[in-house]
Amino acid sequence: MRPIIEATASTFLYCAMDQLVNQAAKMRYMTGGQARLPIVFRAQVLFGVGAAAHHSDRAWAMFAQCPGLKIVVPSGACDARGLMTAAIRDDGPVLIFEDSSLWGRREEMPEDDHVVPIGVAEVKREGRDVTIVALASAVHHALGAAATLAEQGIEAEVIDLRSVVPLDRATILSSVRKTGRLIVVDPAPLTCSIASEVAATVVEQAFDSLRAPIVRLTAPDVPVPFAPSLERLMYPDAERIVAAARQVTMGSREEVG
Repeated sequence: MRPIIEATASTFLYCAMDQLVNQAAKMRYMTGGQARLPIVFRAQVLFGVGAAAHHSDRAWAMFAQCPGLKIVVPSGACDARGLMTAAIRDDGPVLIFEDSSLWGRREEMPEDDHVVPIGVAEVKREGRDVTIVALASAVHHALGAAATLAEQGIEAEVIDLRSVVPLDRATILSSVRKTGRLIVVDPAPLTCSIASEVAATVVEQAFDSLRAPIVRLTAPDVPVPFAPSLERLMYPDAERIVAAARQVTMGSREEVG
């Protein structure tokens, strides 16, 4: 049996923190590898639907600090299916966070046994001037921004992380060594975020390649407001990504929101 736990809103995972963090995440280590926990926890991340603070957390970074858990964040239907298949076949606990704002998007689905390896990012668009690393719905904002930037003569490389744990550092570093610039777009709070982890990785291992300061575009460190109109203001969009890319590639002093 390989159970899939449907948690509905991601914040309901908090009600099982001891079972998740203190039991499932540590069981294989505590038993010297004798115990297997092929279990998947699926949770929805609600965006801009008036779900308010108790139902709107983007908690992937919080759980990323728990060794023993694998964490994936698909940006589309095809990856959601492929990552879910990989998670079910994994012998350890895997968390899948699904961005609800992507549910209406359609994609062509492979007919074969489609598996997306956990821990492998995808270069969605190649470029030479700036690397944009994103996850969840921010991937589509990044692609929209890249199209706009191309019209202005700036070629952006867009990377979809897909997996938070393990993090595909090699793909990120390879891209930054080529472009010399990095923008990380993460629709979660800034402090101790995945954006911070990506930025720290590049500073530690590819600092000599940087030609401009790293920019992190995230949500602010505040509870999510109830009003959808206010909530939508929290998340990085294509316009903010374009402004950040212009700043790091052209030396613009325009403020990045």
